[in-house]
Amino acid sequence: MKSVLWLVVAVAIVALAPFFAAPNVYGQAKPIELSYSSFFPATYGLGQAAAAWAKEVEKRTNGRVKITVHHSGTLTDANNCYEGVVNDISDIGQSVLSYTRGRFPLMEVLDLPGYPVSARVTTKVCDEFYKHFKPKEFADTHVLYMHAHIPGTIAMVKKPVRTLEDLKGMKIRTTGLATKIIEALGGTPVAMPKGDQYDAMSKGVVDGTVSSPNELIGYKVSEVAKYSTILGDVGYVSCMFVVMNNEKWAKLPADIQKVFTDVSNEWVDYTGREWNRIEIEGFQFGKKVGHTFIYLSPQEQARWRKAVSPLQDDYIKAMQAKGLPGKEAVAYRQELIEKYGKEYGPLKYE
Repeated sequence: MKSVLWLVVAVAIVALAPFFAAPNVYGQAKPIELSYSSFFPATYGLGQAAAAWAKEVEKRTNGRVKITVHHSGTLTDANNCYEGVVNDISDIGQSVLSYTRGRFPLMEVLDLPGYPVSARVTTKVCDEFYKHFKPKEFADTHVLYMHAHIPGTIAMVKKPVRTLEDLKGMKIRTTGLATKIIEALGGTPVAMPKGDQYDAMSKGVVDGTVSSPNELIGYKVSEVAKYSTILGDVGYVSCMFVVMNNEKWAKLPADIQKVFTDVSNEWVDYTGREWNRIEIEGFQFGKKVGHTFIYLSPQEQARWRKAVSPLQDDYIKAMQAKGLPGKEAVAYRQELIEKYGKEYGPLKYE
């Protein structure tokens, strides 16, 4: 009799299990599992920052969320990362706005030269600019936060660049608005993702690359380039996004959405600090291994500034043709640069 009773109980447990187990989407009980596609390598400072963001979300949701970070573009490559989020290939994605040229027109103002050398400044400007304008070009994802590196350098394989004349005709690996900057400075831009720059320089496909000191370590640029010209406020900047699939965001419980938002807001300055940290690390490493850093003289800096100055007017005209507020975008970016430039000051490499 007892054995029959236990059999009935066992059958009942099996039959009712689905009702007690997690319904999930997203009725909970088992963790909400999300994929995160990032083009940064896992060992790179910003790859580590992405992983730390994911861990912090998991921690603050008490394990109700589980995020798997796919580094180095293994889930979606850098150029297709944004569309990968839109099309539900990944739930979350991080890449560079300018890798999908023309997709984010109003945000292109953020890649114009004119920043002080500080990633805390560039990152705050990019994130606040987005929050102020919330351009429709992002309507097909939920934006978590934006960030950016310091104004870039030009790393050269063999030839040092100290003047505009030195750069003339040199083939330089670029992406996005940096293409126009290199053209304005007299170089020959070669459009190519950052991950391809090492091979392109080692094989002589290009003479150099738009870069920054951290890449001497993070992308092993010191192995193939002898010189870096520090460009200051003439250097290129690439704004980067961290976005989430709209449907996946909408399904998250409100308290979990708040965790994502809170952590993302904190990660704006966290990421800016991390960019600055790895730039200092890269600069010090470069000096140690004999990489030569070249600073433009004040007179030469003025020449380079003048060469790139038409890009701002070009941007305004392009936005006006699209019916977008180009003048307002330029003015607001400048307001933010001045605000955060005073607050944080320039990065000191040494």
